[in-house]
Amino acid sequence: VCNLYPFEQTVARDGVTVEEAIEQIDIGGPSMVRSAAKNHAYLGIVTSSDQYPHVLEQLKGAGLTPEYRRQLARQAFAMTARYDRAIGEYFDRIEAESAANGDEKPSSFPAQLTVNLTKADDLRYGENPHQQAAFYVETAPPPASLAAAEKLHGKELSYNNLLDLDAALGLVREFDEPASVVIKHTNPCGCAIAETLADAFRKAYDGDPVSAFGSILAFNRSLDAETAEALAEPGRFIEAIIAPGYDEAALEILTTKPKWKSNVRLLRLPGLTDSQSVTWDYRRVSGGLLVQDRDDQSPRSVEFEVKTKRAPSAEEVRDLQFAWKVCRHVKSNAILLAKNGMELGAGAGQMSRLDSCMIAARKAGERSQGSVLASDAFFPFRDGVDVAAKAGVTAIIQPGGSRNDQESIDACNEHGIAMVFTGTRHFRH
Repeated sequence: VCNLYPFEQTVARDGVTVEEAIEQIDIGGPSMVRSAAKNHAYLGIVTSSDQYPHVLEQLKGAGLTPEYRRQLARQAFAMTARYDRAIGEYFDRIEAESAANGDEKPSSFPAQLTVNLTKADDLRYGENPHQQAAFYVETAPPPASLAAAEKLHGKELSYNNLLDLDAALGLVREFDEPASVVIKHTNPCGCAIAETLADAFRKAYDGDPVSAFGSILAFNRSLDAETAEALAEPGRFIEAIIAPGYDEAALEILTTKPKWKSNVRLLRLPGLTDSQSVTWDYRRVSGGLLVQDRDDQSPRSVEFEVKTKRAPSAEEVRDLQFAWKVCRHVKSNAILLAKNGMELGAGAGQMSRLDSCMIAARKAGERSQGSVLASDAFFPFRDGVDVAAKAGVTAIIQPGGSRNDQESIDACNEHGIAMVFTGTRHFRH
């Protein structure tokens, strides 16, 4: 039985010095593990406390079987390989940081990349029933991450549940005010802020109640009884909820009152509002992996430049800032209509920005009168602005950067719409 020095846990802490990290590099331990694993025909090598119960069970019987010793050896070699990779990646990181502090302009990405993950769960299936799936987690997942959440109640989480929960977390932590997010297929079909959590939920759910059926919810405050009562109203169906916590009364309501009480997954994540320490996003493609910096530019106050004759009013500015935060979590081409801290309609994942404008306006319906519009990227033509004006939009926020920017600005001036540019695009493919 051999446990190595906790190198990965050490370097995951804030403020760890290079000297402290090097001190936690085990020398003899990996050698003993590897030699024992090579000799697995005659002994079992145990490298994790998770293995103890099964090892003890076999020892109480006839002893470790050859098949189980081989399995332990495989796990031991995988562990030492992961350990060495973690050390190599740490040195890559400090070398890049050292170069960045000098005159060099190196890539922040290492020449070789390995990802160290441990299987947390086998899932019922993947995106579709014919696909197998599993959930892997980092060695020391950040307290604000989905991997750190605790399931308190409900059915097993599915592949799609986890994707939607992660999308919900990314958006709900944008806000300081009590906020509620309603996610469907990784897009926010509802989002709102209010003075109370219950009011934020009601506004978010009412943003698109048809799409909200069978949705995933996220909150940035602990759920109280009033919010739970609103959740349990007849006609609603909710797949999963994630929040920093649940009052005892709220937990009692959600697990006993609605028809879906036995199935809804309730997740608690105390560190939900903590800052994210995730730096990279990964996307699998055939034969490789795409890696990029995470799009975490989410300032509490959105900076912009007024481009039209009319500047937005103070009320419009508040709604523009809200809409911009929500829009960056909608799949491209993203258009979002909002008013009074509430999402009214979204156009997501369309091949044309004009289609997204029309869908968002249709979703909002008559509520679009006096609303604001956010666009994740520039308008290539004025047609989107014309659709917005017809819907009653009074102010627009977008990054700008098109050769036809002036055409959109002129259209806004014709319609009396205020338009501001942020200078930052937020595509989410």
